[in-house]
Amino acid sequence: MNPPDLHPDSQLLHADDDLHDDAALTPPIPWSATFRAADAQAFAQMSGEAMHPRYYTRYGNPLHQRVARLVARLEGAQAGLVTSSGMGAISMVLLGLLKSGDRVVAQRNHYMGTTRLLSDLMARFGVTSEFIDQTDTDAFERALQQPTALVMLESPTNPDCSLTDLAAVAAQARARGAIVVVDNTFATPLNQRPLELGADLVVHSATKYLGGHHDLTAGVVVGSTQHIEHLWATQIVLGATLSPMDAWLLLRGLRTLSVRVQRINDTALTVARALQAHPAVASVSYPGLQSHPQHDLARRQMSGFGGVMGVRLNSDYAGTARFVGSLQLAHQAVSLGGVDTLIVHAAAMWAGTLDDAGLRAAGIEPNLVRLSIGLEHPQDLIADLVRALDTL
Repeated sequence: MNPPDLHPDSQLLHADDDLHDDAALTPPIPWSATFRAADAQAFAQMSGEAMHPRYYTRYGNPLHQRVARLVARLEGAQAGLVTSSGMGAISMVLLGLLKSGDRVVAQRNHYMGTTRLLSDLMARFGVTSEFIDQTDTDAFERALQQPTALVMLESPTNPDCSLTDLAAVAAQARARGAIVVVDNTFATPLNQRPLELGADLVVHSATKYLGGHHDLTAGVVVGSTQHIEHLWATQIVLGATLSPMDAWLLLRGLRTLSVRVQRINDTALTVARALQAHPAVASVSYPGLQSHPQHDLARRQMSGFGGVMGVRLNSDYAGTARFVGSLQLAHQAVSLGGVDTLIVHAAAMWAGTLDDAGLRAAGIEPNLVRLSIGLEHPQDLIADLVRALDTL
């Protein structure tokens, strides 16, 4: 049976079987920056091949190849690349595909690093960007009336879990010759497959769900072989190289992605429903709830709703901070998608990045918290959350 014919659960274990070069079920870590060739002819061949995994680790490492293969298969892509962080992947894509004079249409609500990259760094290189309300598909249509090189999307978003109609926007972009890039970090390829909805490239902060254990920093980009080979030439210049150890950790984390994501999906929906029913909670923004304004869209383009939710409390800044600080199971920490449940007071986390006007524009109220569900038992999480809520 060919790996593409396998269920995603099995692909996570077997899509890289043909890349084994020894009998070890758990692959050894190639702790080498460089690799020797048998002779001059072999060396010339190695140095001339694109994406060669046994030449120099910045050009590719055998573990890089295996991780990229797994994620590409999960996303339904032909090929992939790994980087040293999610922002490394996004930077490689934008710097590799755009040139001075190009125009980007992006969402108003992106990961902060993506917004800064587009509004600051790319602007310095002569690339202009227009930021659109991602929930307004017609606004994308209007923005795309002007020549556009690339459309940058992300769905769901951080921290309010708003959605982009990926199929509709991708169709609009493709009709005008624009490349469509989707950050699929929050959804994972098990809950959403943007390439099937019309995207050209998909990026992930593999630090989150793909790694899944809060112990590595990595990024992945997948797409067509043509796009990936073009981006590889940019990657080796930028040098955002994933270490062999982090590649090994990421490969290990991917093996259990399906069981972790399914458990997190189920627990998150249970927790979201419980929070929504508590009198100290003003609202819960989670795509799996019928109360989410884009719930129907979520059901159309997602097969699961993920583990992140935005929770607004019937409280002020001080009360919200007290609630977050009194939790015992949910750790107050940045990042998401790992085995531990994490929570952040959104206004506190972004205070050093955005002023009051910026916080309001981003919809980050003083009473908003972001909750990323882990692998704890749902009833234990609910009991901890309810205990803290009851003190408000």
